[in-house]
Amino acid sequence: MLSEKWLEDKTIVIMGGTTGLGLSAAKAFVSQGARVAVVGRNPDSCDEAQKQLGSHVAVAIQGDASQPATAEKAIHRAITEFGSFDGLYHVAGGSGRKYGDGPLHELTLEGWNKTFELNLTSLMLSNQAAIQQFLKQKSGGTILNVGSVLGYSPSPKYFTTHAYATTKSAIIGFTKSIAAYYAKDNIRVNILAPALVETPMSQRASQDDVIMNFVKSKQPLDGGRNGQPTDLDGAAVYFMSDYSKFTTGQVLAVDGGWGVTEGQY
Repeated sequence: MLSEKWLEDKTIVIMGGTTGLGLSAAKAFVSQGARVAVVGRNPDSCDEAQKQLGSHVAVAIQGDASQPATAEKAIHRAITEFGSFDGLYHVAGGSGRKYGDGPLHELTLEGWNKTFELNLTSLMLSNQAAIQQFLKQKSGGTILNVGSVLGYSPSPKYFTTHAYATTKSAIIGFTKSIAAYYAKDNIRVNILAPALVETPMSQRASQDDVIMNFVKSKQPLDGGRNGQPTDLDGAAVYFMSDYSKFTTGQVLAVDGGWGVTEGQY
C-alpha cells in the first residue's frame, strides 16, 4: 500500500531546480513528503529557492549542470543531508539563440555546440551520476528528463532553433536507450515533454503578442493559453513516485494540445 503522500521519505535531486519548472516541482515534491536537493547556476536564485522550500526539507546548491562534477556533488550532498537518494529530475537546459542557434542556413557552430552543452551534455552527466549511484546502492531508482514537443512536433514559423530541436529529439533516443539497458536493475527513466510554458527561458515568446495569439490556438486546452510550471507538477510527482514503478522509457507530453492541434496564424 502506498503512503498517503506519494513521495514520503524520498530524496530527490533536481538539476535546474531553483527557478521555473524545477522550483515548481520542488515545491510539489516537498508537499508530497519528499526532501529535495535543488541545483541552479545563479546564487541569488539558490538563496531564494532555499527560503521558499525551507531548510529542513531542502538544500539549494549552486552549480553548472554542464560541468562533470556538479551532479555527483549534488547527489552526494543529498545523501549527506537526508540519508538517501531515490530520484533525479533533470530540468536544466536553455536556449542557444544568443549564441547563434536558429534555422539551419543561419546556425553557427558556436550556437550548435553551446545548445548541445546546455541541453544534452548536462543531461547525460546528471543521468550518468544518478545511474552510477543507483547501481552502487543496488536500490533501483527513477530518473525523469525534461524534453520538449519541439523534439518531435516542429513549429516552423515561430520556433526555428534547429539545434535546440535536435537536442530535445536526442533526449528521447538517449532516454529510451538507457531505460532499456537499466530496466534489469529496476532503474526507470522517462521524459516529460512540455510545449510553451511560462519560464525565464521562454520570455521571448511569452512577451510577443503575435506568438501568444498563435499559442492560444496551438495549445487550446483550458481556454487556450501559455503553460504554467504547475501544469507539469502532477506528472512529475507520478514519475518520481512508486506509482510509476512499472513504467519506463516513456515520453509524456504535457502540452495543452500542441501535438494534436494545427494552430492558427
